[in-house]
Amino acid sequence: MPKSKYLFPLILVTSLFFLWAFLHNINPILIPHLKKACQLNDTQSSFIDLSVYLAYFVVAVPAGLFMHRFGYKKGIIIGLLLYATGAFLFIPAAAERSYPFFLFGLFVIASGATFLEAVANPYITFLGDIKYSAQRLNMAQSFNGLGSLIAPIIGGKFILTGIEHTAGELKQMNPFQFNSYLQSEANTVKMPYLIIGCAVVVLIILFILTKIPNVNASTDDLHSPGTDFSIKVLRHSHFRWSVIAQFFYVGAQVGVGSFFIRYAKYVAAVNEKQAAFFWGGIAMVGFMAGRFIGTFLMRYVKPPLLLSIYAAINIALLLLALNTSGHLALYTVIAVPFFMSIMYPTIFALGINGLGNEAKIGASFLVMSIIGGAVAPLLMGLISDRTGSIQTAYIVPLVCFCVVLYYGLKGHQTVNVVQLSQTL
Repeated sequence: MPKSKYLFPLILVTSLFFLWAFLHNINPILIPHLKKACQLNDTQSSFIDLSVYLAYFVVAVPAGLFMHRFGYKKGIIIGLLLYATGAFLFIPAAAERSYPFFLFGLFVIASGATFLEAVANPYITFLGDIKYSAQRLNMAQSFNGLGSLIAPIIGGKFILTGIEHTAGELKQMNPFQFNSYLQSEANTVKMPYLIIGCAVVVLIILFILTKIPNVNASTDDLHSPGTDFSIKVLRHSHFRWSVIAQFFYVGAQVGVGSFFIRYAKYVAAVNEKQAAFFWGGIAMVGFMAGRFIGTFLMRYVKPPLLLSIYAAINIALLLLALNTSGHLALYTVIAVPFFMSIMYPTIFALGINGLGNEAKIGASFLVMSIIGGAVAPLLMGLISDRTGSIQTAYIVPLVCFCVVLYYGLKGHQTVNVVQLSQTL
């Protein structure tokens, strides 16, 4: 295929990066919204993250195997079909006001996003001149950042109503008023998810009609799960610690964002719409800026040291968040994503360093380690329900960053496995 004909397929594949970023970053909106519409406690509302990250854990390897057997294009179409199906499921879920139905829809969307993420990262590196593969991937990742920024803003505007009745006000409603209020809250997700589903269907049609180049991934491709799934790679101590650190980092990232709207109201009496803007318009902008600035700083500061510095700063910020109130507490949490920005790719790169031909297997473990994003919010919900304080629950991401700090200081250090076995 001539180089000029790569342009439209490249645009289509790049659009996929927006979709999974939108999925992850709409959760901080859905958690408080469905908590209100379905009358949940904090532990139950954390099942939203559990559904999404459990799908990644379960589907990551099958998605990679499907891609290797049937090719990139079919993998993309399957991923988009699942994504659209899950989005459309939100409509009957809202009509029934069924929380399990919502969770199932999220699991289906996340399963589709897992396919898209497993396919799009490696595919885009081969879609054109190999000399510019890194530039193409960086450009595509910018759409990932765009999704992170836009999702909470759109969700805050079109899903959250801003109507927040107190427990006393709810008790004063008669059954008809109470059910009407809850149903009106649930119904706000219908139109956004109908539009999302239709937009994805359009993408499916475009992918079917577009001639997508059939490229073959290198056997050294680090972005997708491998077919030879072996636990022998865990004999590398630095890699074991990278899996542990990634588990805790993703837990911290998801936990900090998922309960931010609840936290903002608790410490500073900020309403849900304003809190959604703070998260999307300030915190996520900081996250995007942090990646660019962090990449620049790595020219002068070794990645493990920068990772350690950023982890230590986030520990300090969360200590303030736990022990202060008002806008000071609020702004400390808003600042955390800036210093989270480099953590996932840095831990990933340090983890596969020195693995040689086992790097592909290692990548599968690192992808699966994001199950931490399901565990940390669940713990935060349990703490909040037990103590009556969502602020206290932020001790969970603080502990997570302590693990990341250890990894940056010591856990990342490589040990020659052959030499180690000879000394034992």
